[in-house]
Amino acid sequence: MHTIKAIYPGTFDPLTNGHLDLIARGAKIVDQLVVAILRNSEKGTPLFTVPERQEMIHEATRGFGNVSVTTFDGLLVDFARQQGAKAVLRGIRAISDYEYEFQMAMMNRKLDPELETLFMMPAEKYTYVSSRLIKGVFQLGGDVTALVPPLVVERLKAKVPERTPPPV
Repeated sequence: MHTIKAIYPGTFDPLTNGHLDLIARGAKIVDQLVVAILRNSEKGTPLFTVPERQEMIHEATRGFGNVSVTTFDGLLVDFARQQGAKAVLRGIRAISDYEYEFQMAMMNRKLDPELETLFMMPAEKYTYVSSRLIKGVFQLGGDVTALVPPLVVERLKAKVPERTPPPV
């Protein structure tokens, strides 16, 4: 019997409850789940450093015996091969995500026909949550406590100067 290892790649800047939902559910279907933080992203300047993101994910996933956290650069298919992974876990929140993720999955399949992509939808209450949205709302003084783990809220408060919501 062989074990099934999957990679859950992303920038996780910051980790959201939607990410945690996928990690928890993904960890139930595979034997080993590697949360892999992309070090060189094209998504602009990150709010948190890679070591900070790695530490937050480690802390938030401590209760999962089959989840590990690491970082990678370059092609996901090369990283998956190095890890001995047979699948990539990706979350899809909306049609716009699907179009992008479909293209990525097809390119990954072209580069490595043995690597499968598993698409999962987050819990309904997280379908609109993205790291970019969390950062924007928090920076404008909005409350994100229901959308990210408590340790992320603490880190956001330490990282982003205190903003007061505009008067009503």
